[in-house]
Amino acid sequence: MSDAHVGSPAPVTSPARVLDEGTSLSALTVVGQILIRSGSVIALLVGWELLAQSGAFTTFLLPPLSLVLERVWEDLTSGELFVNLGLTLYRAAAGFTIAAVGGIALGILIARIRAVHWLFDPVVSVGFPMPKIAFLPVFMLWFGLYDFSKISMIAFDCVFPVIAATVAATQSVETQIIWSARSLGAKDRTILWEIMLPAALPQILTGLQIALPIALIVAIVCEMLMGGEGLGGAMIQSSRFANSPGVFAGILEIAVAGWLVIKGQEWIRRKLLIWHQESQNVATV
Repeated sequence: MSDAHVGSPAPVTSPARVLDEGTSLSALTVVGQILIRSGSVIALLVGWELLAQSGAFTTFLLPPLSLVLERVWEDLTSGELFVNLGLTLYRAAAGFTIAAVGGIALGILIARIRAVHWLFDPVVSVGFPMPKIAFLPVFMLWFGLYDFSKISMIAFDCVFPVIAATVAATQSVETQIIWSARSLGAKDRTILWEIMLPAALPQILTGLQIALPIALIVAIVCEMLMGGEGLGGAMIQSSRFANSPGVFAGILEIAVAGWLVIKGQEWIRRKLLIWHQESQNVATV
């Protein structure tokens, strides 16, 4: 046997090729994880299409997914989807912002000032579990069928979980840390901004994550009951004209919009809590 190949060097792999192969494998891994995590949703959509095509239901009761997607495409190309989506998100964001700012401020005051706690804690305790949407007729009587009425209803509905989360978060800050800061000469403002709020931030953000879906839900309900443009108003308009694909298209549009908003909020949370232990966890898709 010849020894000609014994001392021959091993084939050298190009670094660029290794990088490309690693990138491709990473991309395939990410796609595979997305498909696995979305498997139930994909199965639900496929089952919807097959069930609608089977003839077990009329098109009015359950239009095929393909027909609904055609309606979504029509809304997209005509620009109607952008108008309705923009109005709904604007109302939800405005009400959510008011609830976030007011709820965090009031929650801190309730947790730190005895008189404020005595005045507002019973109100929050009674109002938190109550279905606040029952006040919608009152808001309609007071403010009319305008955006201000819808935004006010959204803010009123969202503020309670924000207050509750802020109170619990502020009260859970260790007293020894505050005492230590005071012994070093820290003023109340410094303690608030540099100790209490950072320590309470994870739980406050949890309250905001609870409030944001509520803002979207209440915005849709207000548009349905009070009329006007928006995703909820478009769905009711389609329902009045017995346009079943339009109603189901609205459901899909709301579902996708809500999913994107929630994922965006999760991304913001990870950025704000990059110093926190939970930021090391892998986020779900």
